[in-house]
Amino acid sequence: MTESTPARPEGMSAVRTTTAKQVRPATEGWTQAKDAEGRPLLQFASPKRGKPPVHLADLDHDARVEKLKELGMPGFRAAQLEKHYFQHYTSDPAQMTDLPAASRDELVGGLLPNLMTEVRRLETDGGDTIKFLWRLHDGALVESVLMRYTGRITLCVSSQAGCGMNCPFCATGQAGLTRNMSAAEIVDQVVRANRLIADGGLGDPRKVGHKDERVTNIVFMGMGEPLANYARVMQAVRTMVDKKHGLGMSARGITVSTVGLVPAIRKLSAEEIPVTFALSLHAPDDHLRDELIPVNSRWKVDEALDAAREYFEKTGRRVSIEYALIKDMNDHAWRADLLAEKLNARGRGWVHVNPIPLNPTPGSIWTSSDVDVQNEFVRRLNDAGIPTTLRDTRGKEIDGACGQLVATEEDQAAAASV
Repeated sequence: MTESTPARPEGMSAVRTTTAKQVRPATEGWTQAKDAEGRPLLQFASPKRGKPPVHLADLDHDARVEKLKELGMPGFRAAQLEKHYFQHYTSDPAQMTDLPAASRDELVGGLLPNLMTEVRRLETDGGDTIKFLWRLHDGALVESVLMRYTGRITLCVSSQAGCGMNCPFCATGQAGLTRNMSAAEIVDQVVRANRLIADGGLGDPRKVGHKDERVTNIVFMGMGEPLANYARVMQAVRTMVDKKHGLGMSARGITVSTVGLVPAIRKLSAEEIPVTFALSLHAPDDHLRDELIPVNSRWKVDEALDAAREYFEKTGRRVSIEYALIKDMNDHAWRADLLAEKLNARGRGWVHVNPIPLNPTPGSIWTSSDVDVQNEFVRRLNDAGIPTTLRDTRGKEIDGACGQLVATEEDQAAAASV
């Protein structure tokens, strides 16, 4: 659906007029779930399903010690299991020769139960990008994407099976929310990726130059809305950054994103864990964002930006604004100017914008902006003093890029055969 370009929101200064079309968000090939009042359905609560077994990564160190005592085993075994799982990336009892042979299987079964079964993996970029499809204990399917860059390795992790935010341009949101993932299911994606890297399964390790490489950066931009699964995501983050009893990663290398759950953003600000915070904005005006990001019906653009600015003030960490550029929908020059105006109104030096050319999803009629339009959008933001970098998109060929992760019928069939 198209219409003439909307007038600039009242109260904003004039900008150069544009004759670009205005495309309104609409679904193609699927029906968007609606509530009783006809609004896009938002799912904040996880549907009730059988819980995954309790795992080492669901617990802090003290709780792990207590769990072992409940199993009738000495608490000091917790440190040994932590070393095997978080440093050697294994849950295989046969490799844990420092544990007593008679009780090794029971120890591992009690604290390191299998959480995920690999259904398949797809590679692109000469083996530098790998997408994993995992089946969880209850049959739910999730994906994660491992990417090697020069000097770093990034893993895009899922935090929910499906997503309840119902954004019409995102393949994950089309399926709705199956359930929240446990903290251990989130962490296990990292451990399994580290195992693959250690085995030489990610391209050429000589690009980094040392044998002990591992995942250095985490982005919570896989399936799900991370802040809708707040407690488990934060437990996973604490385990990732725990240098003594966890993975020992840098908090600054972990990015937590959200479409704008304002109360949870404020809660994150008080955590005193300096992760990178990313707000998936995609439109600077409520008129469009109400349709593009349904959660905007709860918390408006200015509320989300205020909460993002508060995150910067409390943590000193610069905020990222994610902005998918969609042809003739949200890529107008005046929207770049309006975005710059809103960001600058909240101060300078607190934010960085990452425009992302839209990644195609099955059945979608939408497409990414033309290159000259992308460049103009970026130029206007940079000229306004907003540091802006067009995002390098990885994994489009294997449906592994932002907004493309979804369990298809083909995935379901493959999982049933494993």
